[in-house]
Amino acid sequence: MIHSPYYDILLNGIDDGAAVRRIVHGVSWTAAELEDGRVGVAMHTTGETAPRLLDTLEGLPARRAAEASLSWNFEEASEGMAVVNAWYNTAENAVRLGVTPPEGALDGIALDGLRVGFVGHLPGHSGITDELLARAASWFILEREPRPGDLPDSACEYLLPDCDLVVITGSAAVNKTMPRLLELAKNARVVLTGPTVTLCPGLLELGIDRLFGLAITEGEEMLRGIVEKRGSVNRFGRRFCLERK
Repeated sequence: MIHSPYYDILLNGIDDGAAVRRIVHGVSWTAAELEDGRVGVAMHTTGETAPRLLDTLEGLPARRAAEASLSWNFEEASEGMAVVNAWYNTAENAVRLGVTPPEGALDGIALDGLRVGFVGHLPGHSGITDELLARAASWFILEREPRPGDLPDSACEYLLPDCDLVVITGSAAVNKTMPRLLELAKNARVVLTGPTVTLCPGLLELGIDRLFGLAITEGEEMLRGIVEKRGSVNRFGRRFCLERK
């Protein structure tokens, strides 16, 4: 079993107050619905060479089902992270925490003169525009499946320690690279972005400066939509931005 502060914080905040009603596998996303109606989503991550920890998450208490996020079977881990996000990523939790509805992941952050590293192909998404990036001294993209111009994700070991700002896709929590990425970026300002990011204040204690994610508000529509086609899930919810004080 994996022991990491990142996952410990997430799991310790979940109890058995609700069970998992269903897991839905979409084209690009995996979703979980709890019995109380809460719905969460996580990036679908392929990789089933390792055995599952649990035969199925459906019917299990949320706390037990969320432990699947620790699995080395990444499809199961996607399910587990969707359960985690069903628990935390709600409009009610956003209101309770007093989070703001931002336009973009880097709103209010001056990039002038900064060396910026992106873990995941994030430019063009989350309000990260070419105009914004033009203000940075330099920037690069680390990708597990690189496109032209991207760097392989293994370059993180060499490049992230020298960055001023590091922006990480929330799906790094599914493939278990998140703890190491945070360690490498400990001297930088760190932003987690994307629908897989969890609205959990305890994560900010790990040196994360901003959580920019999505609280699902249109659960039924989202559960149908992710099965029908590939695409963004942002239209099914409300974005949130939680910052370290």
